[in-house]
Amino acid sequence: MEVKRLFDSPYYQLEKFPKEDAFACKVNGIWKKYSTQEYIDLANKASLGLLEMGINAGDKIALISNNRPEWNIMDIAIGQLGAIVCPVYPTVSENDYKFIFNDAEVKYVLVSDAEILAKVNSIKQDVPSLKGIFSFTKMEGVNFWTEILDRAKPERMPEIEARKNAVKENDMATIIYTSGTTGNPKGAMISHKNLISNAQNCIERLPVGSDAKALSFLPLCHVYERMLTYLFQITGVSVYYAESMDTIGENIREVKPDIFAAVPRLIEKVYDRIIAKGSEQKGIKKALFFWAVNLGLRYEVNGANGWWYEFQLKIANKLIFSKWREALGGNVKAIASGSAPLQPRLARVFMAARIPVMEGYGLTETAVVVSVNCEKNNGVMFGSVGRAIQSVQVKIADDGEILIKSPSVMMGYYNRPDLTAEVIDAEGWFHTGDIGEIVNTDFLKITDRKKEIFKTSGGKYVAPQLLENKFKESKFIEQVMVIGEGKNFPAALVQPAFAFLKEWCERKEIAYSTNEEMIKNQDVIARIQEDIDTYNKDFGKWEQVKKIELVPSEWSIKTGELTPTLKLKRKFILEKNKDLVEKIYGKGI
Repeated sequence: MEVKRLFDSPYYQLEKFPKEDAFACKVNGIWKKYSTQEYIDLANKASLGLLEMGINAGDKIALISNNRPEWNIMDIAIGQLGAIVCPVYPTVSENDYKFIFNDAEVKYVLVSDAEILAKVNSIKQDVPSLKGIFSFTKMEGVNFWTEILDRAKPERMPEIEARKNAVKENDMATIIYTSGTTGNPKGAMISHKNLISNAQNCIERLPVGSDAKALSFLPLCHVYERMLTYLFQITGVSVYYAESMDTIGENIREVKPDIFAAVPRLIEKVYDRIIAKGSEQKGIKKALFFWAVNLGLRYEVNGANGWWYEFQLKIANKLIFSKWREALGGNVKAIASGSAPLQPRLARVFMAARIPVMEGYGLTETAVVVSVNCEKNNGVMFGSVGRAIQSVQVKIADDGEILIKSPSVMMGYYNRPDLTAEVIDAEGWFHTGDIGEIVNTDFLKITDRKKEIFKTSGGKYVAPQLLENKFKESKFIEQVMVIGEGKNFPAALVQPAFAFLKEWCERKEIAYSTNEEMIKNQDVIARIQEDIDTYNKDFGKWEQVKKIELVPSEWSIKTGELTPTLKLKRKFILEKNKDLVEKIYGKGI
């Protein structure tokens, strides 16, 4: 059979790679597995239940949940009826829920926990289209999701088949509301073809086969992880869902995955933990550890460093890096990194350790992958986001903006033809808002966000992401935001890596009682400034950060500084820290 629509994926898997563990999740401490057949049977029952509830083609159903097989079951069930899935981040505000539900005229919502339910309940009276709420977890005061399945009438299965046959590949399958850093979310209309063509064109870059296991923990409401689940279904890769972001390490050791996706911040944290453990070693063990790390940081592909380097690397792999692989389950063939820039040094050191971290690039509006590094065909270039995948055309505009044309470019923004016209031109090129260049003939390199580049009062352009990514190499810096639009020099707001900083203060016998007190200590400020000064040397004088101010609390999704994909909400951070900005530049900002 051919896979043309999202709901074709499990049927294709059943025909080609029937699995006993198509999906798995932890229930009461035990991994509960769903076979391909069970997955399809439950999806069909859910489709029949939705049919009884009067769901028609084009109706919108919102899924607000952690990653779990029920999410995938409902995704297929909704799609088979020609209805539209609206995945929503659990972490967004009630106001965003209200806007999305009303914009899409959502009829039903499925939630996963009491916190999300409380948010939905708080705004449901403001959503006239909303008919009901179901939950994937048994809770008082809300219908359990299996009540949808209980309504199924098997004799109506021919109607489901007729509905499936009526769905075409160019029909809208989902509206994915981008979290955005300002204003109301925008709903990207994604067709079946958008996602399926992207999954199919990623197969050649997938370094595993149908005997592999994937661990999934990035949110399914994000187009990246969702596309990967279709890719895994059509290639027979089993998908195991981590219990939570806090249990990833434990779940990796249990599942021993061959592949998983991660955002750079998580990869940075893994590296920092490894380095912290190495720092605790003594004597020869510590010396060997850092010898191996320093070797890894100089890694080049295809043996470019010569035979002596490769000989040393074999020793480092046997003595040191083998333990890194063990900590990640021992089977990892690739970690797919996306959503934000990856520090090239991390790509080097992990590849040296035979844990290939493959950086890629894509957007919700391109559903999703544009390019990705891949070990096949000399397809790795550190500092780049790889070569474009099949069927994706990349063009660099005169102002440096990356333009994309491909079958996976979205249909447009829901209810916003004006915004659609701003980003998709008459020739069908999608304007990404990212700045980049083509290097080494066909590798794409991202240099910054077009909207985030700012100009100093001296007329010099500064690309903040390049500086921020470099500064985050410091063990003392967790997050940093470079500022200076219209000012006479760039500066930075720095969120220290408080866990490491506290250890450092103890070693230096620096007394403090609160974060506020700690970041005012002159030795602390001077030590962080020392790293800023070191990394500044990699940049032109006009780009270098001249002043820093430390913030006393951690930036997070919950406190509003980060989007659900861990990008900086720049305007929010500026507003929240305007007193610090005034301290840097004076009044009148």
